[in-house]
Amino acid sequence: QIYTQTLPNTHYTMISNFFVLSPRGDTVLAKSYRHSNAQAQTSAAHERSHTEAFFRKIKFWTDMSGGADDGSANATSSEELQQQQLTNGGSSDRGSAQDAPPVFVMADGLSYLHVKRNGLIFGCSTANNISPSFVIELLSRIAKVFKDYCGTLSEESIRKNFILLYELLDEMIDYGYPQVTQTENLKAFVYNEPIVVEAISHTGGLVNPKTASANAVHKPVIASVSADGRRAINKNQKNEIFVDILERLNILFSNSGYVLNSSIDGCIQMKSYLAGSPELRLALNEDLVIGKGATANYGAVVLDDCNFNDVVNLSEFDNARTLSFHPPDGEFVVLNYRMTSEFRPPFRIFPTIEETSPTVIELSCHVRAEIPENHFGANVSIEIPLPRSTAAASCNVIKTASAVNVHAEYVSSDRKILWQFKKFPGASEQTLRAKITLSSPCTSQTRKEIGPISMNFEIPMYNVSNLQVRYLRIAEAIPGYTPYRWVRYVTQSSSYVCRL
Repeated sequence: QIYTQTLPNTHYTMISNFFVLSPRGDTVLAKSYRHSNAQAQTSAAHERSHTEAFFRKIKFWTDMSGGADDGSANATSSEELQQQQLTNGGSSDRGSAQDAPPVFVMADGLSYLHVKRNGLIFGCSTANNISPSFVIELLSRIAKVFKDYCGTLSEESIRKNFILLYELLDEMIDYGYPQVTQTENLKAFVYNEPIVVEAISHTGGLVNPKTASANAVHKPVIASVSADGRRAINKNQKNEIFVDILERLNILFSNSGYVLNSSIDGCIQMKSYLAGSPELRLALNEDLVIGKGATANYGAVVLDDCNFNDVVNLSEFDNARTLSFHPPDGEFVVLNYRMTSEFRPPFRIFPTIEETSPTVIELSCHVRAEIPENHFGANVSIEIPLPRSTAAASCNVIKTASAVNVHAEYVSSDRKILWQFKKFPGASEQTLRAKITLSSPCTSQTRKEIGPISMNFEIPMYNVSNLQVRYLRIAEAIPGYTPYRWVRYVTQSSSYVCRL
């Protein structure tokens, strides 16, 4: 008996085009899902240029263009807007530059949706009224699968593995409709092997050398080959599982250093390289309390809410705070949580502004690290926006001896002071003094244009919420099966802002 497949009507195709763009706007991957011959003939030229127009749109997005859904209000072309930005020192009179929204409509009548991952842009277009959240989740799943099969997600890894990725894409999206998006389910349909690309390390050798290398987790989930085409055979292949407790901080300070609003968005994510996918047991704090209004003892970890992966068995969670599950292949999130109760911020910012003359302002920014001495902030950057009438600015940094690679400068194109640290030691203080010269006398409006101060950082092996992994073990002992378990805590800034 022969079964025939009915192709979906092209008019109702969910996704018309899928593409991956590099940070420079180059098309790394692209695939079209139009199937009508008439459409193919009329849209051939458009297919070659739609990614360029899309990239220019998000690169030079402004307040004015963001308000138009049909693209008609974008009267200024991208080239004219770029010229305006160069002429006006990085800003346009038509609107302030900002990040483009994940969904918008362009002049060709198509809706464009995109997500950014590791500097790459995963995007698609559609001519139909589909659910934006559904498509954004699909793009995120595609980026995750690419990372699982390549080991690391970068422009180089995609270019070297484009045959494998096109094979994956054919299985994940068929005629513009999503099909299989789970890493483990795709293994049965994939026959190409990934070419391993070395991941770029961002820690700068600041992490304890006794810990596992950060590149250890950047391994593909299937057998790989080296860059010269030979199969990568590792006789010492280990059964390993990597656990990351990631927390992103959202804190708003007043100009006196008091916390006005604070929250933590955290997750526990894993990447498993265990043969046979045995059942695991993950234990959290015994005094963990779910629900902000719930009764809790002093010092207990109180989470506002949390949600679990579908693979997690919660039968022992209420009594023993233990999770059990069979880890799927690739990277996956076990638990997402949110916390808004009071906690100690890792850094406090104390700014002061003094007007010494009608055209000169002296600004002082004092930053105090309230993390223990054995921890540090890595890749710290502090940005201080300055008024549009700023003619010049000079910076003087007062640093401690333990601070590494401290640098401060005035970026005239963006009219801001950029203060950077490679390493900000715990229990230390750093101070920046800046002298700002204005082209016109200072007014109350000029003072309002200073700030707010924003801070970006990453703190390895430290978390603010005190959520801990008590143990991670295999549920049933298997003779001769010795897994290696790696646990890492990382705290990052999401929105760390101080008002002036």
